Amino acid sequence: MYRVFEALDELVTIVEEARGVPMTSSCVVPRGDMLELLDDVRDALPGEVDDAQDVLDKRDDLIGKARTEADSTVNGANAQAEQTISDAQAEAERILADAQARADQMMADAHNEAERMVAGGQAEYQNLTERSRAESERMIQAGRDAYDRAIDDGRNEQARLVAQTEVVQAAHAESARIVDEAHGEADRQRADCDAYVDGKLAEFSELLATTLRTVDSGRNHLRAPSPMSGGRTTLYDYQA
Repeated sequence: MYRVFEALDELVTIVEEARGVPMTSSCVVPRGDMLELLDDVRDALPGEVDDAQDVLDKRDDLIGKARTEADSTVNGANAQAEQTISDAQAEAERILADAQARADQMMADAHNEAERMVAGGQAEYQNLTERSRAESERMIQAGRDAYDRAIDDGRNEQARLVAQTEVVQAAHAESARIVDEAHGEADRQRADCDAYVDGKLAEFSELLATTLRTVDSGRNHLRAPSPMSGGRTTLYDYQA
């Protein structure tokens, strides 16, 4: 694109410094130089357009990779949260089952011991039974408390992972916003560049057309017969 602007600036300089045609607003420009610079502009534009397209393609690839990575991060966070909840539930159920088994065993042991000691007195049997029942209830309650704590820990961990996921989603949304702004800015700059080049080419086209009209008018004037030469074109007419 640098060569395009450089050629356009040279064209402007040639027109500004061109020798004017007397009694007109036209000027005489070197046709060869003008055509050479216009060829440079025409040759440079396709290459610059291809370079710009390559930049856009690379940008699209980077955006696709960023979106894929963000989706992978979100999916990984969700899977980790689900695994944490599952592990917490399994651990809580294991603790509760162990407590229930220990309580049942203690009740059985107490019952056997009570039957063995029944000969020693009914009161002792009742006291031992009540202590065993209280201990079993305590163990069951402890197991339930451990279960509740494990579930709460799992839910807290899930909430933390979900919060991290929301941060990732917010970052993803911000990335999408930046990408949209980049698209808009690229389109705006491309439109400005196209408008500038089109305007300059229109000016040069008009200038060349005016120059050609001036040249044709001069040639027609030279070809016209002079009244003083009796209808014949003389050397003086060409020199005039």
